[in-house]
Amino acid sequence: MGKSELAAAVALLLCCGDGEERAEVYGCAADRQQASIVFEVAADMVRMCPALAKRIKLLTSQKRIIYKPTNSFYQVLSAEAYSKHGFNIHGVIFDELHTQPNRKLFYVMTKGSGDARTQPLYFLITTAGNDTHSICYETHQKAKDILEGRKIDPTFYPVIYGAEESDDWTDPKIWEKANPSLGITVGIDKVKAACESAKQNPAEENSFRQLRLNQWVKQAVRWMPMDKWNACSFNVNEEELRGRVCYGGLDLSSTTDITAFVLIFPPLYEEDKYHILPYFWLPEDNLTLRVNRDHVPYDVWQRQGYLQTTEGNVVHYGYIEKFIEELGKKYNIREIAFDRWGAVQMVQNLEGMGFTVVPFGQGFKDMSPPTRELMKLTLEQKIAHGGHPVLSWMMDNIFIRTDPAGNIKPDKEKSTEKIDGVVATIMALDRAIRNLGESYNSVYEERGLLIL
Repeated sequence: MGKSELAAAVALLLCCGDGEERAEVYGCAADRQQASIVFEVAADMVRMCPALAKRIKLLTSQKRIIYKPTNSFYQVLSAEAYSKHGFNIHGVIFDELHTQPNRKLFYVMTKGSGDARTQPLYFLITTAGNDTHSICYETHQKAKDILEGRKIDPTFYPVIYGAEESDDWTDPKIWEKANPSLGITVGIDKVKAACESAKQNPAEENSFRQLRLNQWVKQAVRWMPMDKWNACSFNVNEEELRGRVCYGGLDLSSTTDITAFVLIFPPLYEEDKYHILPYFWLPEDNLTLRVNRDHVPYDVWQRQGYLQTTEGNVVHYGYIEKFIEELGKKYNIREIAFDRWGAVQMVQNLEGMGFTVVPFGQGFKDMSPPTRELMKLTLEQKIAHGGHPVLSWMMDNIFIRTDPAGNIKPDKEKSTEKIDGVVATIMALDRAIRNLGESYNSVYEERGLLIL
């Protein structure tokens, strides 16, 4: 069964098989012609089934199917219908979501339109696209997050058939991975011919990978290989670190968002590792809202002690200042690096407590060397982070921006989820590397800084 046949079968099931009186089922696509594809397949199914044919009225010119026993219907809609409201939706089939020109129709059809129904279902079916700011990419990322355990949403059932970013797109075994009906509904000879053509004409490669292998060919890829990061889940014993020299990175973010403070303890000898202790805060009043909105288990992390909350609906900076002051009694915090934006008062307060606070730019010049070093240390397994779930989640969220000179830095705009802990880690790592003793030469001294 191909994609269109599956969508048509779902449309008829929702319209005729649920026993829902006056069920409204809609087929949506970028334009009327695209939306009509599923309708035509569904209409053929009706014509070939006598039991359905005597109970269903086909209005071909209107692209409408009416199930007479319950007065339910299936209706085709295109993106131009976004301005219409008042739908009482029992089911929606979005065909090729990546072709939607904007989010308007998706929001009209999904945000509250099925509240009066006991079991509304939204069925989204699509190949990969190339717009990483689209509703399709946002939904794709949510599906991946759920499949890989970064998010929890029992109302969302994701199924993805596609090649991984690291897969060899010319390998027939990868074709099968992305096309479960290869050789049945999709002829392998056609895929092979398309692949050979793409090999000869590089301009066709992206099209082959997108349409045949379901890859987001123009997306910025996640930067950190998580298998390498997870391999650095070495134990971090807070008591054994007591009294040791360390360096902090502080990312305040906004008052209603996650604030991150990360301590990095540089190695004492050649075989030692950089030990990481991260701390995170959210406003207490926003916790449940954030869990329900983001489908991220902040509440679980709070119960487990990996994330703290401060009273009220904004992060209480005074609480964090006192927390850092207590950490300073336990560890030898030599410096705290901070983003200059929005941190003036806290910086003054921390300096008043006796801390050395260092401003840290968020541009390529300052961020690129420690960002590269974080990757290098991770690949060499010279990092120990204890498997902290919040930091690992943020590390998996990070996307990287590259300038024409090849310098890199975390990109908060492309990173669809939070990366505050990663930014704080990079800042702390920079200070730790710069201040290593003479017996442990800084990598910056060996190769210099990368400066625009």
